[in-house]
Amino acid sequence: MKWLKVNNAVLIIPGILFFLLIPGLGIVLAILESVRDGGVFTFRHYGKLFEEDRFVSSILFSLTVTTVSTVLALVIGLAIVKAFSPLLKETRHKLLVWIPMLVPHFVWAYLVYLLFNQSGFFSTISGMIGWIDDRSQFPILVQDRGGIGIILTYVWKEVPFVTLMLLPVYATLSKSYKEVASLLGAGPYQAFWVAEWPLILPVFIETGAILFAFIFTAFEVPQLLGVTSPQMLPILAYDWFYSGNWSDRPLAFASLVLTGLVIGIFMWAVLYSTNKIRMHITKGIGN
Repeated sequence: MKWLKVNNAVLIIPGILFFLLIPGLGIVLAILESVRDGGVFTFRHYGKLFEEDRFVSSILFSLTVTTVSTVLALVIGLAIVKAFSPLLKETRHKLLVWIPMLVPHFVWAYLVYLLFNQSGFFSTISGMIGWIDDRSQFPILVQDRGGIGIILTYVWKEVPFVTLMLLPVYATLSKSYKEVASLLGAGPYQAFWVAEWPLILPVFIETGAILFAFIFTAFEVPQLLGVTSPQMLPILAYDWFYSGNWSDRPLAFASLVLTGLVIGIFMWAVLYSTNKIRMHITKGIGN
């Protein structure tokens, strides 16, 4: 047993070294670059971020797109699981959810572009059936200032993820809670909030936090479907880093470090709150 414990400890060393040498080193270098100005230690770049109109508008735009995408994906995914959970327990039906998970995000983004741009599939169909006379009359849904194309892509791609996260919870839900709620006079709506919602809430929150953190920091979809203004925060950081002005590079590092710090605190708060909810549920069931 002692050899097994030592062996298990040795097995995690490559993973730790990989993190320290590649992502860890990159994080350290980014932090150092964000607090240096001509060899002098300073936090001036962090203060300068909020003096940049592009940064403020980028934060607001990123928060809007991320929040809308996350909420829609969660609501639609929950509705699908609740309506079709008996069918989705079978492997052949699960494949309908698993297959979209294998497709990269940039592929989904390209499909959205082909389907929804003004010269795309739906525009052509609308012209053929007489809904529009010219392709320019088709609404701008991709590469638009409202981020509609970005939202469409993330909702389309993340609904299967939400479904897969919530399905195991619904598979283990006991029908007795819902039956008791019904016997006490609760309707379908009340029974859901009383008997189902408290049990799925921790996973629901964690799934939403994962989606929020991923969408807020993702690059490829906004790069393909976004516009030059407003920009998602990763695109703005990319532009600052590769701009011809070297004074913009510390702003790129500062924005990324600040985003990572906020996301890290946010995820810690989510895990802390969901663990408390789980403990409360466990004590309630035990009693």
